[in-house]
Amino acid sequence: MDGGAARPAGPPGLSAYVTLSQLLGLTAIAATGAWLGRYRGGVAWAAALRFNVHPLCMVVGMVFLQGDALLVYRVFRNEAKRSTKVLHALLHGSALLVALVGVVAVFEAHRENGVADMYSLHSWCGMAALVLYVAQWLLGFGFFLFPGASFSLRGRYKPLHVFGGVALLVLSIAACLLGITEMLLFKIRDSYSQFVPEGVLANTLGLLLVAFGLVVGYILTCDDWKRPPLPEELALSMDFKTLTEGESPSGSQ
Repeated sequence: MDGGAARPAGPPGLSAYVTLSQLLGLTAIAATGAWLGRYRGGVAWAAALRFNVHPLCMVVGMVFLQGDALLVYRVFRNEAKRSTKVLHALLHGSALLVALVGVVAVFEAHRENGVADMYSLHSWCGMAALVLYVAQWLLGFGFFLFPGASFSLRGRYKPLHVFGGVALLVLSIAACLLGITEMLLFKIRDSYSQFVPEGVLANTLGLLLVAFGLVVGYILTCDDWKRPPLPEELALSMDFKTLTEGESPSGSQ
């Protein structure tokens, strides 16, 4: 086997849009840190700053890492499907762990300061996104990484799984936007309408999150950038389908 054979080049434009998505995502994280550090005292697990862990973790986990997990099948187009699935699951799992830290932080901060939980639209959307995210991750693991799932079940669930991934990113960004607005109204209600620097920075963060979601969504929905199945994957999937369900290898995938 020729170990020096060049890998197929990616489709035109894909690398540029992926790079743009990463720049937007990392800038959003930096803007979150700047906002919390410059105007809200910083981020720490100490009681006075514990609440600030929440917005940082949600931007890192439920937006940036979740978006990157969705891009795995576009970026690693020529890698083995099994390896790509594992990386996809690990990134989603990492996003979930980071988000759980953020959720614990906000509930602890509310408890310590006597603030009510789960009364706002932000909290409802955020909790819905987290619960659905856990369900999506568990179902994805069960259908696509657990060896017992049949080919037909995987095929029927896959469109729902793909839609769920995009929908959850949209819901997560929407929850972040609601949270940014809610925090500004709590902290700078009287001066927010005067275009104070904190409000401008937080609004810019919101636009960065929207831009990140739009670029990721475009990459995911562009048919020309979908990951083509490798020849060995086609052969393996047809053999698996034949052995498990007795169907002809020539059947549609």
